[in-house]
Amino acid sequence: MSTLRERTKGRSELGVAVLLLALGALVLWDASRIHSGVAQVGAIGPTAVPYLVGVLLVVCAVLLTVDVLRGGRGEAEGGEDIDLSHPSDWRTVLLLVAAFLVNVVLMQPVGWWFSGAVLFWGCAYALGSRRYVLDAVLAFALSFGTYYVFAVGLGIFLPAGVLQGIL
Repeated sequence: MSTLRERTKGRSELGVAVLLLALGALVLWDASRIHSGVAQVGAIGPTAVPYLVGVLLVVCAVLLTVDVLRGGRGEAEGGEDIDLSHPSDWRTVLLLVAAFLVNVVLMQPVGWWFSGAVLFWGCAYALGSRRYVLDAVLAFALSFGTYYVFAVGLGIFLPAGVLQGIL
């Protein structure tokens, strides 16, 4: 009797297929909860694109699964500009995830202006920059810039947090 590891050896793409299927199901479920209300103008409403994206994700998952089960394999990384003998840099990945999670937690209480700056500064730090003051100045400039691009250019107001009424 073979173990699960032996049966799935060389078929790691099935994990990607499962992820695509789960993401497609999530998008379809979320799209089913959209109420068009006054946004419905004509035959195509606000749910058309989310449904299309969800269906395409599910179709990609099914096609990838069929391909892998028929013996298809992804092409190995060529390593043109990376050293394949080195392991993954999990510290950087975890620092990037931490910066994103801190951004999510801080966005409502303090607003995008600060949480976005933490995100930008944290990403710069995780990717190797050690110019802390310059990175902080640039992070706040990017944060305020994106706040105003969304607000003025797109009409989408990000949370202002403690600066509500000032921004």
